[in-house]
Amino acid sequence: MTGRFDPNVADRRWQARWEEARSFAADSESAKPKTYVLEMFPYPSGRIHMGHVRNYTMGDVIARYRRMQGHEVLHPMGWDAFGMPAENAAMERNVHPGEWTWANIATMREQLKRLGFALDWDRELATCDPAYYGHEQALFLDLFEAGLVYRKESEVNWDPVDMTVLANEQVIDGKGWRSGAPVERRKLAQWFLRITDFADELLEGLKSLDQWPDKVRVMQENWIGKSRGLQFRFRLTGSSANLQEVDVFTTRPDTIFGASFVAVAASHPIALAAAEADADAHAFVEECRAGGTSAAELETAEKKGFQTSVEAVHPFNPDWRLPVYIANFVLMDYGTGAIFGVPGHDQRDYEFAKKYKLPIRRVVAASTDQASEPIGAEAENAPGVAVNSDFLDGLTSGQASAEVIRRAEQAGWGRGTTAYRLRDWGVSRQRYWGTPIPIIHCSVCGAVPVPSAQLPVVLPEDVSFDVPGNPLDRHPTWKYVSCPSCGEAATRETDTLDTFVDSSWYFMRFASQPKDRPFDRTEAEKWLPVAQYIGGVEHAILHLLYARFWTRALQRIGRLGMAEPFKGLFTQGMVTHETYRAGDGSWLSPDEVRRDGDDWIHIESGHPVSLGRIEKMSKSKRNTVDPEPIVAKYGADAVRWFMLSDSPPERDLEWSEAGIEGASRFVQRVWRLATAENGGEGEDETLRRKLHRTVAAVGEAIDGLQFNKAVAQLYELVSAIEKAAPSQTRAEAVRTLIQLIAPMAPHLAEEAWANLGEAGLVAEADWPSFDPALLVDDQVTLAVQVNGKLRDTLMAPRGLERAAAEELALASEKVQRLLAGATPRKVIVVPDRLVNIVA
Repeated sequence: MTGRFDPNVADRRWQARWEEARSFAADSESAKPKTYVLEMFPYPSGRIHMGHVRNYTMGDVIARYRRMQGHEVLHPMGWDAFGMPAENAAMERNVHPGEWTWANIATMREQLKRLGFALDWDRELATCDPAYYGHEQALFLDLFEAGLVYRKESEVNWDPVDMTVLANEQVIDGKGWRSGAPVERRKLAQWFLRITDFADELLEGLKSLDQWPDKVRVMQENWIGKSRGLQFRFRLTGSSANLQEVDVFTTRPDTIFGASFVAVAASHPIALAAAEADADAHAFVEECRAGGTSAAELETAEKKGFQTSVEAVHPFNPDWRLPVYIANFVLMDYGTGAIFGVPGHDQRDYEFAKKYKLPIRRVVAASTDQASEPIGAEAENAPGVAVNSDFLDGLTSGQASAEVIRRAEQAGWGRGTTAYRLRDWGVSRQRYWGTPIPIIHCSVCGAVPVPSAQLPVVLPEDVSFDVPGNPLDRHPTWKYVSCPSCGEAATRETDTLDTFVDSSWYFMRFASQPKDRPFDRTEAEKWLPVAQYIGGVEHAILHLLYARFWTRALQRIGRLGMAEPFKGLFTQGMVTHETYRAGDGSWLSPDEVRRDGDDWIHIESGHPVSLGRIEKMSKSKRNTVDPEPIVAKYGADAVRWFMLSDSPPERDLEWSEAGIEGASRFVQRVWRLATAENGGEGEDETLRRKLHRTVAAVGEAIDGLQFNKAVAQLYELVSAIEKAAPSQTRAEAVRTLIQLIAPMAPHLAEEAWANLGEAGLVAEADWPSFDPALLVDDQVTLAVQVNGKLRDTLMAPRGLERAAAEELALASEKVQRLLAGATPRKVIVVPDRLVNIVA
């Protein structure tokens, strides 16, 4: 085989060979050490994008590398296939969500196969398949039986367009993450998972995850939000509803003398009583309910309040009365549904006090000398010493907090307690395309689990999306059943599960797939935990926290013997591209523009185009690049190589045509070496040393997930081989080079391997070894000085004796010219570093 490497022929050939040989099918019974490599599975939107390509290429390198190191590797693929986009597509295109989803899966499967990923397709799964979600229903009922699932009425984020509940994390800037509609606050009966029961375990477990990025562990720690504080009661006056007290919780009891007001949620009994007695209060409560419940939204929204007729009595001064407000930034489901405001030392309270002209007192300062300094343009939330705080004055913030808690407990109006930011996970979603919650509601028996023999509860096919809302709720037959307990007429639960439930255990099902149960514990634990998990940092809180909870919950009920699902985690950077805008402000795609000197032109109209910022590829900005035509033009390996080579994998990668062309040229360089006359007589010690160092460096880089460094080493090796004369060493170097690039450019490697006459597949070959002795330099550079000035540098054997080093330096032509026959007065030798001749 000569000439240029033809990727369109080679790619298909070797993909067929791998499939025929079942090269990547994982064997659970293998005696080899096991490694589980997993990338976060994709949503089947219809097309893979460059972010997918980068993510899966990284995982593929690790999977192929470990396999060549002698590991049995599990590297599966599946589809996170439930969710609102499918229902939206059903409404827009008048197709069934399942039809749309399965068609997308077929398309994306072929696109992934075209890139040659070493995936075990025998284990493919889709969360919308009853064969998957039926087992999810069984696990849900296991947790229900264990008391880890409950139903209650609660305030929720309601998306009025998608007509469903959203988790707090799914509300972005007060709007639904998919619809973009302003979110409303509603009270609905919802199913919850008791993730708060595991708060301390989840926090403690983070300490063992030393192969996770620090930033992810910090994000989870902050989300769980464990804090020590004081829960106490204000006595009330002026309540027409005979309300005597209001409970609050604070993490800063040291600031209690800085209180200016008490604020309660719109659903708090104080607010409801005020709304019943006052039309204005009623209107304000309704306004609050029109807002969402996410912490991010409440933080950024304008702080609004309504002053009630009720007042709170300060616990340390019965003559000190605080006004009680209904406030839009307090939620009933967070803490006690009431807070006390300290404007001087909390920015939210500061904004509220400014708006309603409430006192802003300094009760914390850097020192007691600053007690009289007013609070400036912003609240000061740093700890310090207590000032203007009666008996607390002069105490540190920690001491003051402890003293307030002590006195509260002694007097009986409060107690020190631990609180968490984390709330139980509301999993109910009012939509069709999701896992049906396997519960039947009976007017006699209450909520009854669906018997295991009746699982899966399968979604009905005959649904209509011609009106908003959940089609299951208005289905004429599906929801009407008999109670499994008493036989009376009953109805199915029509809510479906949050799709994050689907992704909280899929990695277990990949590891073990019996038909009669979700997974076999013994088989699953042969693979779990996942050795290397790869995905975007945007999943640091939702998916990863939920998956950790789900694993611990199954451990608690005896279904698993492990607590953490992912041993190693890597969060890759995004793929970015320039953005382009037409004169009317509309976004243009990269294939609609061309460069004209320093300017950009719209190809169709010839009009000027504005070049925008480099941003994450997204459909909304139209700056995406479709991998398919790129692969068709340059081949899978060039695309894979570019994804690995251009920047550190944890950083964003800017897509460029020049970059992919450079990768393509490198592929051809390797091919030319593989088809050249490399063999010959003799050895090349310099090349051998370079080869062994490259083997060591590439392995170390892949182990450290520093793929760009591995690529840089391979560039250097190729250059060294190209410069070397034919020899036995050069032939060995080319053969080893092919093994080294096999995880990154597998089709090229297979074609070259066959061209070299090697038996079998390079995908099944061993990873090359190196001689540690060849990693150590046996020569050093000696600096030669005359009277302290550098005059020459000489190569010398490492460890050269002093006398020999002195003799070598004095033999230098440059030194002899300077000495001009004179005898040196002194020669100073620093072994392996320098020789200084004093003339």
